[in-house]
Amino acid sequence: MQIDTDFLVIGSGVSGLYLALHLADHGSVVLVTKGDLREASTTYAQGGIASVLADADSFESHIADTMNAGAGICDPGAVEILVREGPAHIRKLMQLGAHFERDALGNLDLAREGGHSANRIVHAADLTGKEIEMVLENNVRSRPVQILEQHAVVELLTARHSPDDPGAGVYGAYVYDRRTWDIHIIRAQATILATGGAGQVYLHNTNPEVSTGDGVALAYRAGALVANMEFFQFHPTGLYSERGGQTFLISEALRGAGARLLTYNEEPFMHRYDARLELAPRDIVARAIDSELKKSGSPHVWLDIRHLDRMTILEKFPNIFATCLDRGIDISSDLIPVVPAAHYMCGGVKTDYEGRTNLPGLFAVGETACTGVHGGNRLASNSLLEGLVFAGRIAQFLRSAARTTMPRILPWQKDGLDNAEEWILVQANFLEIKQVMWNYVGIVRSELRLHRALRRIDLLLDEVQDFYKRTNIQNKILELRNLCLVARLIVMGAMGRRESRGLHFSTDYPENREPAPFFHCLSKADSEEAGAVRT
Repeated sequence: MQIDTDFLVIGSGVSGLYLALHLADHGSVVLVTKGDLREASTTYAQGGIASVLADADSFESHIADTMNAGAGICDPGAVEILVREGPAHIRKLMQLGAHFERDALGNLDLAREGGHSANRIVHAADLTGKEIEMVLENNVRSRPVQILEQHAVVELLTARHSPDDPGAGVYGAYVYDRRTWDIHIIRAQATILATGGAGQVYLHNTNPEVSTGDGVALAYRAGALVANMEFFQFHPTGLYSERGGQTFLISEALRGAGARLLTYNEEPFMHRYDARLELAPRDIVARAIDSELKKSGSPHVWLDIRHLDRMTILEKFPNIFATCLDRGIDISSDLIPVVPAAHYMCGGVKTDYEGRTNLPGLFAVGETACTGVHGGNRLASNSLLEGLVFAGRIAQFLRSAARTTMPRILPWQKDGLDNAEEWILVQANFLEIKQVMWNYVGIVRSELRLHRALRRIDLLLDEVQDFYKRTNIQNKILELRNLCLVARLIVMGAMGRRESRGLHFSTDYPENREPAPFFHCLSKADSEEAGAVRT
């Protein structure tokens, strides 16, 4: 089957849905998502959206906070766009039906989180992402958008997939139907990657299972630049579990409401690391917790929200209260065991301010993209804002973009391939990638650890690529292939940054090096020339 469309949107989080909604009146839209429409990181976002909506706040203050959190390498132009264009998109969400918390006077109840100098977090209790995802889904489903759930992208369409020699660019994607195992061609004037992050590359993470770095891997294989992959944010407070795996996030909003971090022996410790205490930026808090865990050998630290009464906690944090209670923890009377967990990818596919990559026809947005707004560390609650603002800018650009003649595309060849029988090997490779990244490319890194990680990831890449070439396409194989490549890009990014900055801390290079560029880029061409990438 072949589908021709004006706009192919890949991903169904806040960026993908908001973009599809804006493009629906300006051409045909196909939205592809590899799970159900709501299975996206947005759904799990608790804290809220940062934006200047109070008279006592200012754009300049939000800009300064973002730049400070970003460790000196935020792109000032991108940050200016993010902050100044943000409020209009918050109001647009409310027009679409989003309900955010309000105070007794009917004004928005604006919270504060780490790194912010003012109360500016718009929230829907502690389920902000779920509220936004539901509202956007309802609006998109009411529009003429062709939605393909349970569909995964195999490869982006480039010149090598066409007999017409159309030149450099991206012309859509080969898309795998997870229900029928068929692979379809979707040709598009513009292809937008909104596939979210890659938290599943780490053993302990806060991301849903779909977060396997698909967009970055697809773009990189097609020849797009990726940037700043070494900056992976670890949320300081994931709910501790002896089993590991996907970690339930304990929102930063608790610390914004006065929760304190305590050692395993129940002593405060943040005063030893930063004057802002629990409201320091995430990289500082995560390293502080990591340091305390290493010094004490304890499995976790504690988060204490017991200064708030039970009714206030139930009102402000109903989801966190209920989830912890299900696990035997009454946060109104018990301490909460927490550990850092991989949370957010600050790097990604390098784009300009309109979401364009270096490949004509290919765009990226949200966590998949590296716009420059986060620099070396994302300021809390800027992620949903980035998704909205830059999705809006891509839509505005594409409304007036010229149409081109689409090249012929060769059908996907799957003759001679075997069905995968050794699924235990696939599962083992998933686990090994996660363990290697957690052990060697985590909160604190060293040259020794990175080189050890690189050797193991390269062996895994060889195994995964061989498996991919010999077997019929299945979703877990696609995810494994993408995750392994993203792991390697994170390692390569970390090896190339010989300093400590933001989320990247090296014991061999503990100081910042000035000046530092906004973007640390990796290209497939450079890597292949060095014989470094096996994809």
